[in-house]
Amino acid sequence: MLATETGGGHVENPEAFRLADTFSMVTGSLKELPDISLELVNGHELEPLWDDLVDTHHYLGCKKLLGKRLKYMAFLGHCPVAALSWSAPAKRLKVRDDFIGWTDEARHNCLHCLAANSRFVIFPWVRIPHLASHLMGRNLRRLKRDWHQAFQVNLLMVESFVDPKRFRGTVYKASNWLHLGATKGYTKIGKGYVYHGRLKEVFIYVLEPRFRDILGVPSTSDVKRTLPKQVEELSMILHNLAWDPHPLTQLSIDENDLQDMAKELADFHHEFHSCFARNEQERLGYGYLAGLLSNLTAKSAEPMALHIFGDKSVRSLQRFMKTYRWDHEAMLQRLQAMAVHHLGSPEGMITVDPSEFPKKGNKSVGVTRQYCGRLGKVDNCQSGVFLGYTSQKGYGLIDCRLYMPEKWFSEEYKELRKENLVPEDLCFQTKQDIALQMIAKAAEKFPARWIGCDAAFGSDDRFLASLPQGLYYFADVKSSEKVYLEKPEVGIPEYQGRGRPPSKKRVVSDHQAYTVSELADSKELNWTTVNLGEGAKGPFLAHVACLRVYPSRSGLPAEDPVWLIIRKRTDGQIRYAFSNAPETITFQELCQASCQRWPIEQCFEEGKSHLGMDHYEHRSWPAWHRHMLYVMLAQHFLFRIRARFKKNSRHDPSADQNDARNRLASASNDQESSHGTSGVYHQTQLHSLSLSQKETGRRGHEVRL
Repeated sequence: MLATETGGGHVENPEAFRLADTFSMVTGSLKELPDISLELVNGHELEPLWDDLVDTHHYLGCKKLLGKRLKYMAFLGHCPVAALSWSAPAKRLKVRDDFIGWTDEARHNCLHCLAANSRFVIFPWVRIPHLASHLMGRNLRRLKRDWHQAFQVNLLMVESFVDPKRFRGTVYKASNWLHLGATKGYTKIGKGYVYHGRLKEVFIYVLEPRFRDILGVPSTSDVKRTLPKQVEELSMILHNLAWDPHPLTQLSIDENDLQDMAKELADFHHEFHSCFARNEQERLGYGYLAGLLSNLTAKSAEPMALHIFGDKSVRSLQRFMKTYRWDHEAMLQRLQAMAVHHLGSPEGMITVDPSEFPKKGNKSVGVTRQYCGRLGKVDNCQSGVFLGYTSQKGYGLIDCRLYMPEKWFSEEYKELRKENLVPEDLCFQTKQDIALQMIAKAAEKFPARWIGCDAAFGSDDRFLASLPQGLYYFADVKSSEKVYLEKPEVGIPEYQGRGRPPSKKRVVSDHQAYTVSELADSKELNWTTVNLGEGAKGPFLAHVACLRVYPSRSGLPAEDPVWLIIRKRTDGQIRYAFSNAPETITFQELCQASCQRWPIEQCFEEGKSHLGMDHYEHRSWPAWHRHMLYVMLAQHFLFRIRARFKKNSRHDPSADQNDARNRLASASNDQESSHGTSGVYHQTQLHSLSLSQKETGRRGHEVRL
């Protein structure tokens, strides 16, 4: 059986390989080299070559591949560059079984739905940076299909083992595998297990996000685990923790529930136990999380350590955030897997927004004078790029990265970078580039239909053009953004006989570009009043108008039209957005997308007002990201608590965001509207839009749509 990826070369003479003792050195970058093929060699004439090369160049050899197996080999032209295999998983594996949460019976019945990456070797004559993670990603994308074709089994998850004395697991980390922890050092011999003491690190990759539903096991929040003694003792101490009341005030929680929540918080945090090297680290992390959720007025490391642990643990908690060696990348991946499980929906939206944090000094990583949205002016601050996810099930932050101004990469800042533990390989990226990188990774994990962003990203043409294919954007834009109501004719004007002949294209027809704020001021614009949800003070109403426009790019119209969505709140605030959704989309769907832009702002508001998001005093790169990660954990824990106690959506502000997405069918005609509608807007859009001299500052001009 042979399966070749599109664009891969087919090997016609495998015997030539078997006769060759050496291969020429292969060097270069992935972009410079021709396409690398990945071939399935089971039962094919290439399989003996796979056996020979793996037996020679992999420290485990080619034997002892248990159960069902698939073998792959990668070629550059006719030269083999790598070999991989997948076979039966470990029968018992504590960290994996704890992660899944299945019973012995479920494991016995469903273990065949897992596979192990039993061999992976890049041959010694190959020197191609990033080749291993590239091949791993390609192999994972086709593995489910190949495994099902070969064995009629739907793979749910794969696992792998890394010997830390030989390797660091870089390829698995780069390919977004989850690090679960280490084995216990036993091997199966006959019907029993024998201790050999050679611990291996365990990584898993989830191929099917709904694997727990398919396996019929409870979610990770329902899996009972034994807490380490140190964590259990701290949990007992925190039974009477004074929680921040605001996130909990609208829930039906009594005093007994509050006491139980400390244990529930410990259980939640223990779901990340494999990310820590020692139990003491888990204890410190649990205390940090409890401090963020407490009613302390200052939620930086020192006051939280004094309140939770006592004065002897202040330095330990600070070091835990800055220098202690624990895997916060694995913690983030685990959190994202939880978010996919609890929030994932095909109608979801991945949202990106910047958020700033004012700072007085100039020693904190990434600090400089730049625009600070919280202050509404240019000031000394740090700025982070944050990713959120929203669906009808809920919302939460799922990723973030600190923005590093370009001057921080100059020689002048070399010592500060070193003091703040900035990664040596980090290079300057704009916020747009950071966002694109994070969105691309999130789009591979989270089911979504939309990407939402604020005007800092939505007004950037290159950013919008670089978003993942297959997803619609809903991008806020500035009020000064110019658009054409009809596509004008573009060309090089005729030479008039004087001066230099024109050489650049420009609009040559009688069409004008208007700012979106000018369109919003037009009395001719059709508005529909929409109920976006019920709040504590009544319904949230907005006047919404949608029309097709051609954005102006350097004075020229865009090639394709987009939707312009104008939303005017009852307090007079107006927001503008572009969307590349198809012309056939309904008015209701655009309003739903508009509502899905809100929750990331709610995350910032809740995080900064109640979870200490901006209280940190850390200066270093690792500590900034670890602090934000724990804020995300705190928000996800609150999401679980709200779901458990059936929050009162009539008064809970966070419920307003979800309620808004579920109540968008209710729309009423505005008294100022001539064509209010809650259906497909393009069927009832304006037939003409007249912008008077008073409205535009220009001479009266009528545009026919």
